[in-house]
Formats: sequence, structure tokens, C-alpha cells
Amino acid sequence: MLDNHKLVCHLVCVKPQEIGIFEAKTHLSELIDKVEKGQTFVITRRGKKVAELRPHAGARRPLTRGCAANDDYWMAPDFDETPEDFDDYA
Repeated sequence: MLDNHKLVCHLVCVKPQEIGIFEAKTHLSELIDKVEKGQTFVITRRGKKVAELRPHAGARRPLTRGCAANDDYWMAPDFDETPEDFDDYA
């Protein structure tokens, strides 16, 4: 089993797998399943790199910004006013 450092290096440092165009056509649905999990492939024709099959950049879900994302929060009307006893803290 890989330790955490080796696992991170394996996930980040691994080159895309090269695959011939005929094999890519034959196994396209299997390749797509692997691409959905984050794997990248370089498609070759007669040993020459011609295309890359990788996850779509727009496939990520949109970011949410905490509780303000749903307008489901409450703020006191005097939120930005200085408390009367503030000078005691200085």
C-alpha cells in the first residue's frame, strides 16, 4: 500500500497514458469512464501524438460561498456600530 506522500506523487506526477487510435475507438466507453474519474489519455496514430482525452474543465460543480450563498443568514442592525464600552478594551 502507498503512503500518503507516494500516493499524492502518483496522482500528480503520473504522465497521461498513451493509447492508439484503433484501441481508443474500440474501448471509448471504458476510456470515458476512466476520464470521468480524472485519468487523462493521449491518443496516437502510428506512434505520433494527435489528441488528448481528459476531463472537461467545466464539469466541476459551482462553488458555494458559505451561508451567504443561499441568502439564509441574519445580521444585527447595529453590526457595524462601535460598542459603548469599547474603550475599556484598549
